[in-house]
Amino acid sequence: METSVAPQMSTLSPELQQRLSTPLKVGSFVLHSRVLQSPLSGVTDMVFRRLVRRFAPHSMLYTEMVNATGLHYVKQLPKIMEVDRQAETPISIQLFDCRPDFLAEAAQKAVAEGADTVDINMGCPVNKITKNGGGSSLLRDPQLAEQIVRAVVKAVPVPVTVKTRIGWNDQEINILDFAKRMEAAGAQMITVHGRTRAQGYNGRARWEWIRQVKEVLTIPVIANGDIFSAQAAVQCLTETGADGVMCSRGTLGYPFLVGEVDHFLRTGKLLPPPTTRERLAVARDHLIGLYAYKGQQGVYQARKHMTWYAKGFPNAAVLRGRLCVIETLQEGLDLLDRAIAEAETREDREC
Repeated sequence: METSVAPQMSTLSPELQQRLSTPLKVGSFVLHSRVLQSPLSGVTDMVFRRLVRRFAPHSMLYTEMVNATGLHYVKQLPKIMEVDRQAETPISIQLFDCRPDFLAEAAQKAVAEGADTVDINMGCPVNKITKNGGGSSLLRDPQLAEQIVRAVVKAVPVPVTVKTRIGWNDQEINILDFAKRMEAAGAQMITVHGRTRAQGYNGRARWEWIRQVKEVLTIPVIANGDIFSAQAAVQCLTETGADGVMCSRGTLGYPFLVGEVDHFLRTGKLLPPPTTRERLAVARDHLIGLYAYKGQQGVYQARKHMTWYAKGFPNAAVLRGRLCVIETLQEGLDLLDRAIAEAETREDREC
């Protein structure tokens, strides 16, 4: 977790305080929280989103990114595109590809499924995405990126947004021109991860570039990168002047984060961190939810989530080692129940 201490709410500029206290307009859609849950491949399925929503009732949630080409060739929508319209709004479906026509078609399907906005991924650094022209490779082809946004905007009645990075590498940081092109093409919001594609998730996020993006655009700019705590979010908003923040890796095994940041931005007060018992109870709910939603495959997918929850308390390493190889739902529940009982005993002793 981020350890640096950031300015408190009282140190924010009057302009920024005003932004944080008012709803955020994304085209025709109104967001009542300035804190968003990032789309995360292999993570932000419906089960995870429900946990985030439990603690952040007004924040925008995102699906995992959906391959528009793959969607073109299937008759049934993939499970990662499924949303619970009544419980999940506001919800955005994120798409990736390099074909404007396929992305426009996919966007129409996303809206039919219940998406409040459609987000286009232009920032994923993974080789299997970029080698086929999607994700952050579009930073190297801004003309095609413009064509994509224009095609999707024309195809759907909901706002179209873009998530991207500051450039391909240190020699090709082109986010200012790229962002202006996205706005001109019709994007109604842009989220900027303050790293290059070459950085991956290494080094620090360069928030100074996000500030420059904010200075040249009129549409909302969301800051992404190194938002691991409420304090870090305030520091980022202070340094960048962004219209909101998006939480990503800080939510792995910690679906409380978006709600904690949102509460701090609204009130200036930090929520008490969840106890070990509370964190493990949520892990238990996560495991049960994945099994109910995906069956045995959900148990296998739960392994990584369970290891993210099992950190920062006595004997966490032992529990982590066991959770990462569970074969059945009951095996995972037995491990978590014992850990919860141990945590309860420790916490009672400390009272």
